[in-house]
Amino acid sequence: MKNVRQSEILKIVQSKDIDTQDQLLEELKARGFTTTQATISRDIKELRLVKELTGTGSYRYAQSDRKVSAASDTRLRNIFKEGVVSVDVAQNIVVVRTMPGLASAACSALDAMDIEGMVGSLAGDDTGILIMRDNSFAQQFGGEVHKLLK
Repeated sequence: MKNVRQSEILKIVQSKDIDTQDQLLEELKARGFTTTQATISRDIKELRLVKELTGTGSYRYAQSDRKVSAASDTRLRNIFKEGVVSVDVAQNIVVVRTMPGLASAACSALDAMDIEGMVGSLAGDDTGILIMRDNSFAQQFGGEVHKLLK
């Protein structure tokens, strides 16, 4: 039922300007779905809906342009916690050392995340190299990965 409801939510926000959770709740009720505001709130979070400004100056729910899903976030965390040995930054390059055979999985997951400032990645067997747009992006990302490893 959850998947069907969430699919319907996506159809609603793509076809109508929905500004509030109450409006979304009413639209769902009109389409035969009985649910609560708390459930709608969780659905919005799981679907990664964001509020965007319309041409008329009001706001509406819309799908985020961010390409990563909750499953990708979880997968990346698992890859990093289980397989990444260390991360080091050298100017605009981030070097990710992994357990043997896992560098490709780590770089692939990072590529799918559309990380701001990341130009691309290159993976060997146990080392991944991330090329960042500049030194500050590399430092910022390196810091985020260190937090993830703790």
